[in-house]
Amino acid sequence: MMAIQKGDVIRLHYTGKVKETGEIFDTTYEDVAKEAGIYSEKGIYGPVPIAVGAGHVLKGLDEQLEGLEVGKKYEITVPPEKGFGKRDPKLIKTFTLGQFRRQGIYPFPGMPIEIETEGGRKLKGRVLTVSGGRVRVDFNHPYAGKHLVYEVEVIEKIDDPIEKVKALMELRMPSVDREKVIIEVGEKDVTVDFTPVLEEVDKNTLVLGEILLESDLKFIGYEEITFKPSVDELLKPPEKEEESKEAVELEETVSEPLVEKGKETGEKDETPAEETEEKPAEEEQKEEPAEETKEENKATEEKAEEKPKKSTKKTTKGRKTRRTTTKKTSSKKKTKAAEEKEAGKE
Repeated sequence: MMAIQKGDVIRLHYTGKVKETGEIFDTTYEDVAKEAGIYSEKGIYGPVPIAVGAGHVLKGLDEQLEGLEVGKKYEITVPPEKGFGKRDPKLIKTFTLGQFRRQGIYPFPGMPIEIETEGGRKLKGRVLTVSGGRVRVDFNHPYAGKHLVYEVEVIEKIDDPIEKVKALMELRMPSVDREKVIIEVGEKDVTVDFTPVLEEVDKNTLVLGEILLESDLKFIGYEEITFKPSVDELLKPPEKEEESKEAVELEETVSEPLVEKGKETGEKDETPAEETEEKPAEEEQKEEPAEETKEENKATEEKAEEKPKKSTKKTTKGRKTRRTTTKKTSSKKKTKAAEEKEAGKE
């Protein structure tokens, strides 16, 4: 049986205890978690897939996995500096009781609290003492300064390239249905297509999962990693997609009535169709050389000048005829009047 090496993808069972007290603080066994009172409904139990040396487990445990054999059980001791760190006295802070009460908090020893720093960093701590209007809070990790003991068993070493990718997906994106995801693996490149599960998984979960998975795949030796859709595509604002859809819908709604109107006008009056046929001819004329257009413009100007002259002559002739007719009628009236007078005298 070959020993586990750095970069191997394995499935690991473990239970972590505090050496000084025997308290169980972490386990992959569901029944052990229930007995220890640390069971979580949101927790995922069973052998955990990890890449050895990638930092998927505590540093002191990760380093000691190298050299182990599949199917054997081991007990590994982790010192504080490679576990949850040594205790730092500077991380024990004192606050006034009023600072808590103004926020509606009434602290007591052992109470877990969370404080946000000015930089936006959240610190988790535990109240040590409450006395004399003062509250002491310890922001060290609860297991800082403690020696840890891990009971471990390597269940499986995964050799198949596609199964390695699936195992790391299980670690980073446990909610994704790995059987639906399309995986293509080459010697130094891998493509992971999440398109079949896009409707089932939250986009933010995919974004974070792809970022972490890319780091893991590079760690185990892949140089070129492609995701479909990519992180950039997942982060693309949905507004642009909606705008493009609206534009397409608008084009469809506008083009259809125009076709219908064309049909209606074609039935009622044929003149619009003639105008549309004449338009291309006009466009062809526009494309003719500039000299020809200038000559045509001159000719049209000369014609325009001639037309008003002719029209003025016609109007004057009309006026003369009107005048002559009025003279003739007046002379006839005078002769009639003279004849009547002479008849009266007689």
